[in-house]
Amino acid sequence: MEVNQQARCRELAKSSSFYSTVYSEIEEVGWDHLVRAGGDLSFLIFRVLDMKGRVHVMEIQLDKAYPRVPPMVSADVPYIFNLKWSMNSRLKNLVQQFEKHLEKLQGFWSTLDEIDRSLQIVDSKQASRAIPSRQIHVGLTIWYSGNDCFIILFIDINDPRSLPECRFMGLGNTVNSLRKTWKRNVDKWERDKAFLENLECLLNTQLPRLADEETNNHLDECGICYAQYLPIGDELGPQTGSATDYTCENNSCSKAFHSMCLVDWLRSITTTRQSFNVLFGNCPYCSEPIAVKINATKN
Repeated sequence: MEVNQQARCRELAKSSSFYSTVYSEIEEVGWDHLVRAGGDLSFLIFRVLDMKGRVHVMEIQLDKAYPRVPPMVSADVPYIFNLKWSMNSRLKNLVQQFEKHLEKLQGFWSTLDEIDRSLQIVDSKQASRAIPSRQIHVGLTIWYSGNDCFIILFIDINDPRSLPECRFMGLGNTVNSLRKTWKRNVDKWERDKAFLENLECLLNTQLPRLADEETNNHLDECGICYAQYLPIGDELGPQTGSATDYTCENNSCSKAFHSMCLVDWLRSITTTRQSFNVLFGNCPYCSEPIAVKINATKN
């Protein structure tokens, strides 16, 4: 988010009833929840924490006839809730409905987290919270042929502890054997067991675990500028084209940032304090305390 975004929104609020309405409603929600606002305030991005501390991003598109025309909502969820809207509704009501929707999805996301944090996921960078399936690496069917064996799990969003639909991919006898073993053991699935324990019981094999180094080997987009790399240009000096280099230490967040973007963000917040060359404030996503060196953006 731009350094002077709140001031810019304040100026816009003076120019029309639409801007004034949206500005006042952003204040009700809280500026600390606003990640980004479009130049004409018709596009807003809010961050919302669920009860497990997971960070969710909600994008809101506003018509110029707002609030007569309901806002359009998109988010990192498997399906969007049915928006209840009236002329008296405000953005805070929208956020509250989103929070209630997140509560219904806690079991689903806990199951996804159990899979993502333990097993070898194919294209793990694309493993969104909005996707109810995971493609899991099982092993090599024939070690010298390079034919990999995978299973695709489809988690029931509304009943995530139930037996998932499973598809097997690969060549050779290993895949056929796994498919037969799954069908033979399908009645052994127990809702009270851990998901991974159930999975390995049905497959009668131990699945490859995620190596420790893999958990820290993903390049993420910056939570402020939404890019993996800073732009290339002389004005950025040595930081030109650099990747994200700061990660929130809250394990439930772990959002990545460019130090330069984070410094600009913290300087725009009145509660940020500075001690020598270090800025102390809160993560833009989870609000946990963070500290970043100012000179980290100038090395």
